[in-house]
Amino acid sequence: MGHHDEHENEHRHGHQHDHNHGHSNHPVIHWLQHLFTPHSHGHQQAALDPHLATDKGIWALKVSLAGLLITAIFQVVIVAISGSVALLADTIHNFSDALTAIPLGLAFWLSRRARNKRYTYGYGRAEDIAGVIIVLMIAYSAFEAIRHAILRFITPEPITNLGWVAAAAIVGFLGNELVAVFRIRVGKEIGSAALVADGYHARTDGFTSLAVLVGAIGVWLGYPILDPLIGLGIGIAILGIVWKTAQDMWHRLMDAVDPELYEEFKHIASHVNGVMDVHSVAIRWVGHRLWGEMHVTVNCNLSVLEGHHITEEVRHALFHEFPALVELIVHADPCECDETIEYHPTSHHHYLTAVDEVKR
Repeated sequence: MGHHDEHENEHRHGHQHDHNHGHSNHPVIHWLQHLFTPHSHGHQQAALDPHLATDKGIWALKVSLAGLLITAIFQVVIVAISGSVALLADTIHNFSDALTAIPLGLAFWLSRRARNKRYTYGYGRAEDIAGVIIVLMIAYSAFEAIRHAILRFITPEPITNLGWVAAAAIVGFLGNELVAVFRIRVGKEIGSAALVADGYHARTDGFTSLAVLVGAIGVWLGYPILDPLIGLGIGIAILGIVWKTAQDMWHRLMDAVDPELYEEFKHIASHVNGVMDVHSVAIRWVGHRLWGEMHVTVNCNLSVLEGHHITEEVRHALFHEFPALVELIVHADPCECDETIEYHPTSHHHYLTAVDEVKR
């Protein structure tokens, strides 16, 4: 049973909100609010429309890409006048973080394509594959941070223009942290684990910027050993983020869902009028969209049409509660209340086999 357009249209209309709330009259503040908080659609409505959710993800990538490029270009100038190897490494990390927008942007673009005979679930899985690439890039950033720290232990590098290096490090941290918060927030809103992972990638680069700052302060205070020590600690901290993010992407690739989501899914279906039992529930994320299927037990004395109406009520309740749900198949099973009826006759299979042999 497909997801009818009337369900989706009804839900979209039910989640409209006032477009004018919370906006300042000051032009600069208004522009910033428009940039970081798109006011045309709310969270629920974005989730209800797969194209709108995808557009929101691409929009988040564009804004964060611009922010990271500005941060990295500023740092390049400071590297040129200071000769800081630590800042050079941090700048490289920022450029690599900006480049993660490319595979993720391609994945969002692919997810717009319609389902077909080969890709019957659509192209949403490309988003999860992009998430794996991002996890690998975070891991690379961690090992690079550790490697540079070890090299600075072995061959310390002199740093000049410490004030500018510190300023570049602060800009690097603030730029990356703003992008991280932004990507993670939008990723959670649209249910994109890959965009959330990309947000954590930006956060790791913010940590490396902090390492550069502490290192510069250490050199200024006469303790240059602080530079590689902090760099090593930051690299280890990034590995912790890698572990957490890799777990999230593993769950997506293995079609795992939060057990609480599963229980709520089953609970809502079981409370629909006419449903006697719910079983064989299966839910999966494909990119930032949910797909589900389940069996519900209904009274065996009901007509086919009455049973169909009950399954449609189940679908309606779940589509309303889970905006990211794009497709749900509900199968109605009759209750086995009459002992004289064989509800799952094995002879039925043998009968069909015999008919096939006769036709041959």
